[in-house]
Amino acid sequence: MTAAFIAIGVWWNANTVSHLFIHRPFFRRRAANAWFAALLTATLCVPQSLWRDRHLAHHRGVAYRLRVSREIALQAALVLAMWLLLAVQAPEFFATVYVPGYVLGLLLCALHGHYEHAGGTTSHYGRLYNTLCFNDGYHVEHHRHPSAPWWALPGFRDPSGRASAWPAPLRWIDGKRALAGLERLVLRSRMLQRWVLRTHACAFERVLAAADHAPRRIAIVGGGLFPRTALVLRRLLPDAQLTVIDANAKHLVCARAFLRDESVTFVHEHVGFHSEISNSEMNLKSEICNLKYDVVVIPLSFDGDRAALYAKPPAGAVIVHDWIWHRRGTSRIVSPLLLKRLNLVRGCLP
Repeated sequence: MTAAFIAIGVWWNANTVSHLFIHRPFFRRRAANAWFAALLTATLCVPQSLWRDRHLAHHRGVAYRLRVSREIALQAALVLAMWLLLAVQAPEFFATVYVPGYVLGLLLCALHGHYEHAGGTTSHYGRLYNTLCFNDGYHVEHHRHPSAPWWALPGFRDPSGRASAWPAPLRWIDGKRALAGLERLVLRSRMLQRWVLRTHACAFERVLAAADHAPRRIAIVGGGLFPRTALVLRRLLPDAQLTVIDANAKHLVCARAFLRDESVTFVHEHVGFHSEISNSEMNLKSEICNLKYDVVVIPLSFDGDRAALYAKPPAGAVIVHDWIWHRRGTSRIVSPLLLKRLNLVRGCLP
């Protein structure tokens, strides 16, 4: 946990205080700014002058080339002295907590910088993020007015600018491709598979405890690739009949390798559900209802209208994998690390 705080501290400081200081030094006296740069260097353990030169090259649109100056050399010496002191005084903490947290913080900074510009410079206008991070989300506006103080950036907002509903560090989860990439990562690691199954089993067990009765027929939408839901429900509800429905045939092949069980049925089909339902989607919805599943499980990567699904559940009960901040019905958190929860909502069979 301490390593995580160090990582978040490095990332937050680099993209707020340090970033603001790069563009608008806080003091009129050069000596005061030099001392504050030394303080930031000691806090981040990255020479502030190096950070400044690299960032300003980014704003000019030119490749950064390291030029060692007296200022950078002194700040680098300060960083080495800090590391040496910490390694001598607390070697175990330095090796197992500080270094992993520091490296993770730099990776968060790299992720942040990448997604601020992936596909074009992008802003995020969420109030909470911009309050906590001094309007760091106004990135399109910052590039157009790099010398503007942070409190003035909302006044330069351009409705035609590129924007995202996600802040830069979390923008990697914006889209099905990223979620599929994480699924493939889980496929490569037995340790991750065990952890994912354990966290999901706890959440499912608590959600199902709130159900009126033990479900007998369960449809799992998008349950291919790594079939965590089917694996968990097969253990929790050994007498239930499971149907895995996936639009990707290759995912079903992968799921069959994990679920060597005749009690599991596999269906190659696309399931959509929207507030304005097309004929084909209405038919699919009707098929689900006509089969009278006790429970339909919806994945986090569901590409339909989630609000409509909550408003008109297509089965007696629907369990929805959703983001941790979207709580509906009977809800249990899967894992804060996955930013994920399960929501159980009840519907009416036709």
